[in-house]
Amino acid sequence: MAHTQHKPTLRVLDILQSLASAEDEGLTLTEIATQIQVPKSTIVPIIHTLRDHKFIEQKNDGRYILGINMFLIGSASQKNITVLNIFKAEMKKIVAQTVEVCQLGILVDGDVLYLAKEDSPEPIRLVSFVGKRLPAYSTAIGKALLSDYTYKELASLYPDPLQPLTEKTCTDLKKLYEEYTNSKKDGYFKEEGECSLDLNCFALPIRYHDKNIAAISVSIPSFRLTKEKKESTIQALLLAQKDLEHNLSTLGISDNHLLENSFIVFMRLPIVPSCLSWDNLAGTSDNKNNLFQCWR
Repeated sequence: MAHTQHKPTLRVLDILQSLASAEDEGLTLTEIATQIQVPKSTIVPIIHTLRDHKFIEQKNDGRYILGINMFLIGSASQKNITVLNIFKAEMKKIVAQTVEVCQLGILVDGDVLYLAKEDSPEPIRLVSFVGKRLPAYSTAIGKALLSDYTYKELASLYPDPLQPLTEKTCTDLKKLYEEYTNSKKDGYFKEEGECSLDLNCFALPIRYHDKNIAAISVSIPSFRLTKEKKESTIQALLLAQKDLEHNLSTLGISDNHLLENSFIVFMRLPIVPSCLSWDNLAGTSDNKNNLFQCWR
C-alpha cells in the first residue's frame, strides 16, 4: 500500500544525516538548513528538541555535532551486526540460488567445526547439525581451510595415518597436498564421495588479513548434480566469497581469529568417525533413498 512520508520526521532524519556526514567541527544552524534545504525558522524547534534530549550537542562555538544518545543507539545496533549474521545472510542467498544446503566451518585441530547451516527446501537433503566435527582432509570445506598449509605444516597437523571415511577418502598426505594446491589454482575446492559416497560438495575459503578464517560450502546429492548445477553453485560461492571478504574488511575487525573468538565456546567436540546413511526424507524409492546424514 502506498503511503506518504511524514515531513517532520524526514526533517529530523535529514538533520541527523547531515551531522553524521559532516567534518569533526560540526555544522552551524545555517549550514544545516542549507544542506537539507529547509528554512532555519522551521528547523530551530527540531534542533532544540534534539539537543535537549542529547541526540545532538551544541559546541561552545555554536556548531552542532551528534550527541551521546546517537552513539548509544549506534552501539546498540552494532551489537546485532555480528560476524555470524553477516555469514548467514550470504548463506541464505546461496541456498536461494542453488536450492542446496550451505554450511560454514572453521579449522580446529585438523577438523572442520561447523558453525552454521542453511537448509535446502528440497525434500531430500543433507541432514546435519551445528557443532559437528569431521576430519578436514575428507571434506571440500576442510580442503579449502587447509589450502594455505605447506606440506610440512600439513604433515605436522596430521602426524598419524589418515583414517578413511569412505573408500574414496584420500589418505595419502602428498596426494592431499597436491589436490588442494591444484584446487587453489582452479579457484574452488571439491569433494566427491570422500565423506559420503553419494554426495558431492564444493567449497571456498573466506580470507581476512591474508588468512583463511572460515570456509563456506554447498553439498549436492549425486543424483541432482549436473554440469549446469555445478557451474551455478561455484558462481554462487564465488559471489558470496567476494561479498563476505568485502564486508569483513569494511567492519574493520582486528582479530584474525574473530570467528573462533566470537562463536567458539564449543568445547572439544568429538570427531564423528564416519558418515551415517542418509534418511529418506521424502519417501522416495530406489537409489535416491541413500542420502547421507553427515555434516560437511
